[in-house]
Amino acid sequence: MVLPASMRLRGHRCFDHLHRKGKRFHGTLMVLRKASAHHSLLKRPATPGGSDSRPRSRACRVAVVISSKVSKRAVIRNRLRRLLHDHLRSKFEHAPEHSSVWLLVSLKPGAATEDHDLLEECDRLLVQAGLKP
Repeated sequence: MVLPASMRLRGHRCFDHLHRKGKRFHGTLMVLRKASAHHSLLKRPATPGGSDSRPRSRACRVAVVISSKVSKRAVIRNRLRRLLHDHLRSKFEHAPEHSSVWLLVSLKPGAATEDHDLLEECDRLLVQAGLKP
């Protein structure tokens, strides 16, 4: 299962914000970037009347980036992306105290190791970032 649309972070302006303003936490398998949410950068769906009537997300927004340097096979990259999305969703879906935070998880080349090691490091970086719910 993928992240609900309310937790998924997308759009180049959001990624630019994370790269410019985000604080980095390095591990051996991944890099976690944490930045304060800047809701005006989010893409808004086109609606008649010009305003978005949906309520604002009460969850942390997350993006997972996996380069082809991690694995040349898209099947493996997609499996890793789903694994991390599910793990992060379970941590932040019902944690409104982190709704003002955006995260970017980038895997380092060669990170296609055991799932358990990947999730352990993700949890370790979340604790370093002060986000462990």
